[in-house]
Order: sequence, then structure tokens, then C-alpha cells
Amino acid sequence: MIKFGAGFKCTNHTPCNRSTQLAQDTHHSIAEVLSRQPLFRGMSPEELQPIAAGCREFRVRKNVVLFQKGDMAEGLHVLVMGQVKLAIPSAQGAEKVVHMCGPGSTFGEAVLFQEHPYPVMAQTTVDSIVLLITKRTLLEAMDSSPILVRRMLASLSLHLHELLENMESCTLRTSAQRVACFLTQAIPVLNDGPYEIHLPASKQTLASQLNLAPETLSRVLGHLAEAGLIKVKGRTITVLDCRKLRSFTA
Repeated sequence: MIKFGAGFKCTNHTPCNRSTQLAQDTHHSIAEVLSRQPLFRGMSPEELQPIAAGCREFRVRKNVVLFQKGDMAEGLHVLVMGQVKLAIPSAQGAEKVVHMCGPGSTFGEAVLFQEHPYPVMAQTTVDSIVLLITKRTLLEAMDSSPILVRRMLASLSLHLHELLENMESCTLRTSAQRVACFLTQAIPVLNDGPYEIHLPASKQTLASQLNLAPETLSRVLGHLAEAGLIKVKGRTITVLDCRKLRSFTA
């Protein structure tokens, strides 16, 4: 497993013994990046600077494990660019994908406030840029920023809601309903015409996220295509009849 700090390059490519001025410039640059992330948007530069000072920025290659299930939490991860897979691995080498994180996502906060290990592993699926905010830095920032506290609570609530939706889908819906539900969630509510969806990950990863075997996912997509609901070309799925597909999920 590759850990943070092993084989990564800082975005400014400066040596470790850089001057105080260079360090300040780096903190200012990270503060600007933080200001564009949903969790920190609207916070003043004065509020962001101490967070940036306790933050590390990494350019991470594809397929790098950021942390393993069972590792102790180091801090809050913010995905600036790329994609990260959160999954539960099995002793036999299989895995259950819990969530796919896109730009602006945060992960690791669920165990940040207690001395608990990570319940999942995190791995990049494409080249990514990740910020790691230390636990101490984040807690100190929350002590002085009510807006950050509210957003952290909102983030935790969102993750819980997504987890419950995932559980409902995996236990109470058929395989076809799971796939249809996944597709309809990507379609704007008021859209009833054709809509093109680009899968954010491989079909194998999507199958794991929906708790399906890859061959089952392929079979369901084939049935939906035969029914005239979708058209599949690689990772691009065109929904031909959004209204009918939505009714299929009920």
C-alpha cells in the first residue's frame, strides 16, 4: 500500500527545506483551492489561511490506495480533481464499492471525531489531486467557525442519506430496478426526452456499487436496451424514454 507522503509531488514542486516565503505562498495557493470547494465556500481568507497551513496537497496517480480499511484516521480528505473509490475489501480479494467520490467531495469525516479506524479503503481510479486536512487543524477551525460546523453536519447527513439509499436499493429492489434507479438519479427532474449519461467509472465498479455481478449488470442493460429504454455505447448510456424509465423503478 502506498501512503501519503510516499512518492507524491507537491503542486509547486519546491524542495522540503523551502523558505518561509515559499511556505506562505503555498498556504495562500491551497487557501484559494479550498475556497472553491463546497465545504469551505464563502469562508473568508482569514478563516481559510490557518486551515491551509495545516493542509497537505498531493498529486496522486491512478490506482493508488490512500488508506486501507482499519487504518486510523489522519484527517479530512478533500478531492479537488479526479475520482476516488470507497470500498470494503474481502479476504478473498473481492470488494464492495460503497461510494464513488468526484471533485469537491470530502471523505473520512465519519470517523474523524472518534478514535475509530476507517471502515473502508480509499483508492484513486484516475490521476487525482487530494487535500489532506489534519484532524487537529479541522477541529480548531470548527471551534471558531459556525458555518463550517453546519456544513460538516450537512456533509455527514448527506453521506448517511446516500448509505441508506444504497441499503434500500441493494435489499429491496430487483437488479433491473437498481440499474434503472441509478440511471434516473443522473437525469434532471424535469427532463423527459432523451438524455446522455457518461458512466463515472467502469461497468465492473458500477456493478459492485449496485451489488450486482458484472454479467448481471450487462444482462440488465441489454434488457433495457431491447425494451427501447436505453442505448449503450461503451461508458455512454443514452436514456431514450426518461419517463418510462422512471416508472420502471417503482
